[in-house]
Amino acid sequence: MSLDRDLDLGLERIIRAPRTTVWEAWTDPSRLERWWVPAPSRCRVDRLDLRPGGAFVTSLSDDGDEFLPHLNACFLAVDELERIVFTNAIDSTWRPASPAPVAMTATVTLNDHPDGTDYRLVVRHGTPDARAHHEKLGFAEGTGTVTAQLAALAEGTR
Repeated sequence: MSLDRDLDLGLERIIRAPRTTVWEAWTDPSRLERWWVPAPSRCRVDRLDLRPGGAFVTSLSDDGDEFLPHLNACFLAVDELERIVFTNAIDSTWRPASPAPVAMTATVTLNDHPDGTDYRLVVRHGTPDARAHHEKLGFAEGTGTVTAQLAALAEGTR
């Protein structure tokens, strides 16, 4: 995985499940809700239109009752079983956005691996300050947690 150390954050993990299973965890709203935010918080998928230009909107709840906006983004590229690219710099209605806490574009790639799926995430930022801010907010811990939840779901342990 090639990262620009000034602008990008990334994560790599081998998920011990077939690529189709990991893909379904990303593309089935009921499965995405099970891993997309760190537990014990809960996720609700409001819109998941998995195509270039399609909406990606989720809400977050800490108590399971009141859901607040979490992500309002759009997909830029979707290559079945291989790659998903989305950004929150453009919202789900194709309006320019200034999302909190940071604007970013994320690329998820899935490749076959002898032990399952080679899962890679690259999150690109517009400036070194935005990258540093995202890192300071706990990118590694949060992304590591949700990726572990994704792996547990795909591997059948969650």
